[in-house]
Amino acid sequence: MQCRWKARTGPLPSLSSLLLLAALCATAASAGPKIWTCATCHTRQAATQPNTSMAHAMQPASTNPLFKTHPKMTVQKGAFTYTIETRGSETTYSVTDGLETATVPIRWIFGANSQTYVLERNGQFYESLVSYWKSIDALDTTVGDQAIQPRNVNEALGRPLASSEITLCFGCHSTGAVTDHHLHLEIITPGVTCFHCHQGASNHLEDISHGNAKSTPPKLKQLSPEEISSFCGQCHRTWETVVRNHWMGPMNVRFQPYRLEISKCFDGKDARMSCIACHDPHQEVVREDKNYDSKCLACHSAGARPSAGMIAAHPNAAAMKTCPVSKTDCVSCHMPKIDLPGGHQVFTDHDIRIARANEPYPH
Repeated sequence: MQCRWKARTGPLPSLSSLLLLAALCATAASAGPKIWTCATCHTRQAATQPNTSMAHAMQPASTNPLFKTHPKMTVQKGAFTYTIETRGSETTYSVTDGLETATVPIRWIFGANSQTYVLERNGQFYESLVSYWKSIDALDTTVGDQAIQPRNVNEALGRPLASSEITLCFGCHSTGAVTDHHLHLEIITPGVTCFHCHQGASNHLEDISHGNAKSTPPKLKQLSPEEISSFCGQCHRTWETVVRNHWMGPMNVRFQPYRLEISKCFDGKDARMSCIACHDPHQEVVREDKNYDSKCLACHSAGARPSAGMIAAHPNAAAMKTCPVSKTDCVSCHMPKIDLPGGHQVFTDHDIRIARANEPYPH
């Protein structure tokens, strides 16, 4: 590896940048030839991100631990029997009506806890009609496919995926698979990695290996909450996407950016109300309610400044409202847990509100 500054125009790097680069180059030189990765500098993020659900949003069948502990899974759905069976290094997905049987190998698994399988048969991609649900430790109908009534084995295999759907599936659950709306499975990296979210990271690695620390990817923290919501919503669904597709009712509890934006207190400019104000994408999501108390009290406590949106709507507002009930476990009341219809999963509703028992699901 050569440690030198590329010839370029523009201002000289800061002293801190030069010192950091010198230290990194000295370490690399003493260690001999080295492949630079994000973990070379960003050690904290690289230590935790590979263990997150996002990092395991997709995986090849050969590395799936479930298939080792559950070598054969079967479920009866109507007239059809579904079997997922692992023999040696191959796992197959089969459906039969007792007379005919369709069997295809499983190549790709979508989901870190619950698992849905993308199948390929005769050049056509399918979403498996049954999925594995961790909460029941068994197979059951894939969420959203409950209304499908297959008439034969071919239809029972799975739901055919349009080319636009398959690029969205792989584009969100993997890294590098989609370029210019075209799928490239030969260069896929399973799961969400650094390069998925940090635009220009590969160029940055190349440049820094030649001593140029200038080409830093854009910092997501510099985006406004509304921009962050749109960024995360590329996969978790934006407000516009949900409204345009008329995805109303409890099913849209999965779409956190949309739910957050319909919250009465959402302010597109107040950094206290962005996705990354509460969640570090480099770490697994924290499930304990108390962990978020400080986030809530950043706004709803005595002396907390009003948001820009609140001031615009109420020019005389001096402070945010505080909760008269409690200052702990805020989200247990104001972000209720919702059962996903037919999904064997519970989601935290990001529509922040005063939730009352037996009230209808908002939007």
